[in-house]
Amino acid sequence: MAQTEVDTGSGSAAGTASETLADSFSALIPGEITAASADWIVGFLVRAATALLMLIVAYFAARLASRWVATAMCSRLDQTLGKFAGKFTFYTIFMVTGLAILQTVGISVTSFAAVLAAAGFAIGLAFQGTLSNVASGVLLLVFRPFKVGDLVSAAGITGRVNEIDLFTTTLDTADNRRLIVPNSSIAGTPIENFTFHPHRRVDVNIGVTYSASLEETRTILTACAESMSDVIVAGEDRGYQVVLSNLGDSSVNWTVRLWTTTDNFFAVREALTAEIKQRLDAGGIDIPFPQMQMHLSEAASAGSRTPIHSAEQILPIPKMSSTSGENRGNRIRPRVRGEHSGT
Repeated sequence: MAQTEVDTGSGSAAGTASETLADSFSALIPGEITAASADWIVGFLVRAATALLMLIVAYFAARLASRWVATAMCSRLDQTLGKFAGKFTFYTIFMVTGLAILQTVGISVTSFAAVLAAAGFAIGLAFQGTLSNVASGVLLLVFRPFKVGDLVSAAGITGRVNEIDLFTTTLDTADNRRLIVPNSSIAGTPIENFTFHPHRRVDVNIGVTYSASLEETRTILTACAESMSDVIVAGEDRGYQVVLSNLGDSSVNWTVRLWTTTDNFFAVREALTAEIKQRLDAGGIDIPFPQMQMHLSEAASAGSRTPIHSAEQILPIPKMSSTSGENRGNRIRPRVRGEHSGT
């Protein structure tokens, strides 16, 4: 019997507190503030301020942790993975801390599981393009066809990789333009990485006239390649090569190949091209270029020298005559209606 009385008292107390809270909340509508309403407002503001303060602390803690992770991975592993890991750490810590704060202030997170699942499904359908960019970004980070600092050509754009994010990849062009490309556009097209290997081969194609000696031309081109010996990479399948490519329509085509470091590729190609041009000119070997020649027949040439005495020899000027009107001098009198009709 005593136990029954205790249970009844507890239920009565809980019901009284609930009714008091409901009454105090309803009293706020007409503007009446009671003691219970003031306690409820103060409690709510305290919880809100506590949650806001905890979110601020969580934000700065997440940024500090992400900076530590990014710095450590950039110095030990790779800059690309370091930046990605830093951002992933920040968002993970901030989201987990936010959910914990909501649970602490009395908001049940588990009760929103079904709502979050339905919202996630709707968001997934609405942002399927964005999710495709995320999946492509993960593929780029896993298979790593390029990294930060590489010179690549992808999605029709050539530039140096500045950053690989979850959604986009940032490229800097040679004329210092910043281009932000979606990851799905890059992952779905062929990717050309110019700086992946430490060595690259420079190919310079040149055509000379048919009258030039093959031995002399080969000697000059070999001297051009040997003049770049300070930048040539030696070793197996390296060095330089002078090749007689083919016999063209108007020139004998040669190719000069040499291996150099990737960083010096463009400078070496320009220097080799200039060296070939200067040495061929000094050796008296011409480089053919398209020309147009016009040939006139003897009859056309003789006809062009025939003097023209007057314009009448070419085209006689017709004289005007009148059949219906009276000709007076060089004028023609207009015909009057009824003149020859007898009226």
